Amino acid sequence: MTFTVQNVDWMSAKDKLTKLREKVFVYEWRIPKDVEFDRQDSAACHVLLLDDAGLEIATGRITAEGEIGRIAVLNNCRKPEVYQQLFAALLAIAEQQGMQTVSVQCELEGVNYYQQQGFRPVGAVYMDAGIPRQRMACSIKKFSLTKVEFTH
Repeated sequence: MTFTVQNVDWMSAKDKLTKLREKVFVYEWRIPKDVEFDRQDSAACHVLLLDDAGLEIATGRITAEGEIGRIAVLNNCRKPEVYQQLFAALLAIAEQQGMQTVSVQCELEGVNYYQQQGFRPVGAVYMDAGIPRQRMACSIKKFSLTKVEFTH
C-alpha cells in the first residue's frame, strides 16, 4: 500500500483533522472533545496521511516545542507502516524547524515501548483526561523509525 503525506495547517485542514481525531479520540477512546482539541492546534504543524484511494486515514501534529501528539489512525489502518510514515513526516518537520529533541506524552503501558525507540522519561507521571501519562523525550538523531508501531 502506498501513502500520500500532506503537511497541512489547522486553518486549511481543520475539517479533515477534526473528523479523524473525533473518530479515534472522542468516539472510540471517549476522550472529552474539549480536552482533545486545544489552543495548540492552531499553531502546531499537522500531517494528514492518505491511502492509495485518496482517503484520509491518519493524522498527527508537532508543536513549536517539539511535542509529537494527536496521532489518530483509523482503527482498520493501524499498521506499522502507517505509524512509520506519520512519524517520518513529523520528524522531517522537526528537522526543518531546527529542533534537536522531540517529546511525546504516552500512557504508562507505553513507557517501555518508547524507551526502546530512544525516549527517556521526563518529570513525574500525571493525569490527563483521567488517564495516567508520562512525558518522554528523545533526540531526533536517536529516534528509531524502524520500530514505530501502534501504542496509545
